[in-house]
Amino acid sequence: MQRAKRLDLIPPYLFGEIARAKAAAIAEGRDLIDLGIGDPDQPTPPAIIDKLYEAARDPETHRYDESPAGDSCFLDACAQWFERRFGVTVDPKTELLLLIGSKEGLAHLCWAYIDAGDIALVQDPSYTVPKVNTLLAGGTPHSMPMTAENKWLPDLSAIPTEVAKQAKLLFLNYPHNPTGATATPEFFAEAVRFAREYDILICQDCAYSEVGFDGYQAPSILQTPGAKEVAIETHSLSKTFNMTGWRIGFAAGNPDAIATLNRLKSNIDSKQFAAVDRAAGWAMLHANNDQTLDLYRRRRDILVDGLNALGWSLERPKAAFYVWIPVPPGYTSMSFTKALLEQAGVLAIPGVGYGDHGEGYVRMSLTLAGDRNGERVQEAVNRIREHIPIRW
Repeated sequence: MQRAKRLDLIPPYLFGEIARAKAAAIAEGRDLIDLGIGDPDQPTPPAIIDKLYEAARDPETHRYDESPAGDSCFLDACAQWFERRFGVTVDPKTELLLLIGSKEGLAHLCWAYIDAGDIALVQDPSYTVPKVNTLLAGGTPHSMPMTAENKWLPDLSAIPTEVAKQAKLLFLNYPHNPTGATATPEFFAEAVRFAREYDILICQDCAYSEVGFDGYQAPSILQTPGAKEVAIETHSLSKTFNMTGWRIGFAAGNPDAIATLNRLKSNIDSKQFAAVDRAAGWAMLHANNDQTLDLYRRRRDILVDGLNALGWSLERPKAAFYVWIPVPPGYTSMSFTKALLEQAGVLAIPGVGYGDHGEGYVRMSLTLAGDRNGERVQEAVNRIREHIPIRW
């Protein structure tokens, strides 16, 4: 049987390729230090698991969730959390929508808005889901180049007027994957002005909002005056409480966009297991994950300081759990990734996998299974020093 031709438009999923390289190295019996995929290695806090157990024992959670936009216990908790965290009031009945993880919401937003020939504005480098699903929906992703010189923020004024007029969606992601960059309130205000001028919906992926260091707290685009007219923001409990496998998140913001996304989703999924919703709602208001953040901070300091001792000049990222590293002279992002894996047994992600402007970088994640207090991160630094020839 012939598959749909739309699948030929997209490259293999980046992390699927990385997973295969990782599996091959492990099959060879190698001791691999995996700084690749950003998947929290610490367990979900026990109190959240207890709440899941409690909710799962309630037979009411075993049936379809027939609520309009998600379990009311969860959405009410999200509204309370949003006001407490950002000082922004969102109506749980019209301005919130349960997502089965923010990845699902980003993908389905493309399908809800993009017709053949439509344009979505996507960051480069960036998380690949918005670009790929714009292609799958028949649209055209227009890359917004980002560089270290502009602090990994897109220059909205550089977008051609004719492109802006045809664009339906503008995807942003701060704190940013893969660079760890952060956005200022001034940038969000500029984005809102741009979206209002060209009648574009902004989707700000805020999955890393609660992964901050040294006192940093990420802003919400919905704090920007007028943002609810043109923006929604997606959030996830995956990184906040080490719940990647639970698949729970939410979208907040413009009520028309929330309703549009919900109209598509109601014909695709049947929401999340209500016991997960209720445990997640409790977590939003009561849980604490400071211990994991402290561990990430120690790993960050060991990795950044260790690489700087080898000749890099890296700044410590203040949000997300990634370190975005320029490759040494003589390497591309792919060749340096290959050298790290084959010569040092260290797995990283080639920056070019996130877009053309990711070339010249690799991404290392601070989520490292088997590391207790940064010792495996230190071992990765030691291996790079001993096995990777670097000439600055």
